[in-house]
Formats: sequence, structure tokens, C-alpha cells
Amino acid sequence: MASDKGPSAGDATLRRRIEPWEFEVFFDPRELRKEASLLYEIKWGTSHRIWRNSGKNTTKHVELNFIEKFTSERCFRPSVSCSITWFLSWSPCWECSKAIREFLGQHPRVTLVIYVSRLFWHTDQQNRQGLRDLINSGVTVQIMRVPEYDHCWRNFVNYPPGKEDQWPRYPVVWMALYALELHCIILSLPPCLKILRRCQNQLTLFRLTLQNCHYQTIPTHILLATGLIQLPVTWR
Repeated sequence: MASDKGPSAGDATLRRRIEPWEFEVFFDPRELRKEASLLYEIKWGTSHRIWRNSGKNTTKHVELNFIEKFTSERCFRPSVSCSITWFLSWSPCWECSKAIREFLGQHPRVTLVIYVSRLFWHTDQQNRQGLRDLINSGVTVQIMRVPEYDHCWRNFVNYPPGKEDQWPRYPVVWMALYALELHCIILSLPPCLKILRRCQNQLTLFRLTLQNCHYQTIPTHILLATGLIQLPVTWR
């Protein structure tokens, strides 16, 4: 049952939480907002305590800001294992992917899992290769789904009283389409998702353009998850 209060005043993460409008504008998969936002969790060694905070772009991308801040913190001890989870509004560009790999190469006891709400310039071949290299280096990269949005809302957002389970219900089809495109990137297939922005009325439209190689290579259940593909699937 929903409580009549927002996050507890005694919650140690309260001062680090973002406002609901920030979560809505940054993490809506339909919004192609320029700025990027990062919500992150850090856990050291065998401790059950989780440190949570957030970050945004400055003159540098938010990923680079995190790496610089993390390695400069007094609590950073390279000899202790550390697991990090990122929730990013945009996937890393190729330059950030390279920086992340270099960071992890220098700190082998650090592991990283990345959830993203959108794919950044996903048709750019350098960005696609950057994500492949990141994944091949051992980083887990996934598209945010309902459980991740719910988790972020509850743990990172200063939600209104009685609204701890009322995160914005973004269309699941967008999550499935981005997941499909990420699968294409991993398999080195051509892009299948085209995104169009109509500036006049601020509408964001998508178009799914599947080729024979997509039908032949991508597992059927992933194609069906978009709700736009129905069995039987045939190709020439």
C-alpha cells in the first residue's frame, strides 16, 4: 500500500535525489533531449551498503565526469573490489566508451553494469563499434525496462507523497525498439530503427526497417517483443 509520505526525511539519499520533472524529461525514451543524466550506485567489497548519487553533462560528458570524480574520492581504494551500476539517459558515445574501457583496464577490481534509456546517435558507426568494444571488454549494457525505471524512481527521485510506485509509464514499445537496435549493434547488423523528429509539433516518430539479415539473425522472441512483428515471419 502506498504511503502518504514521499522519501523519508531521514533517508540518507534525500539530498542527492533528483526531482520528478528531471527524471521525466531526461529518461523519457521518446524525448531526444541533448543533455545527458546519470544515476549511479556503488557497492564496495562485501558490504551491503549502496551509495547512490547522480550527475549531468558539464563541459564534459557525464561519463567522464563520473570517472574523474570517482578516482579522486578519498574512499576510492583500488585494492578493494567495487561494483558500479549506471542508469544513463543516453548510451555512451564512442569516445566515452573508450574512456570507460581505459578506466576499467586501469582498475581491474571494478565492474560496471550500464542501463540506458536511449541509444546515442545509434546509426553512427563509431558509436556502434564503441558499444561493441565496451560489451566485449566485459561491461554489461542493457536498455532500461519497467523494473529499472521503477527502481530509479523509488531510489533516486524525490517523488511526491503517496507516489512511490507512480513513475511515468513510458510506452513499453520504445523500450523494446531500443533493445532490438542494441541487439543489432551487438551482432554487427545494419541499423533497423530510424528516429524522426518533427520540430513543428515536437513529435518524435520511429520507423522500423528490417532487412533479411535482421530476420535471419535476431532471435524471434526479440523481434516479437516490439509488438510490431507477428509470426510467421518470412523473407526472400
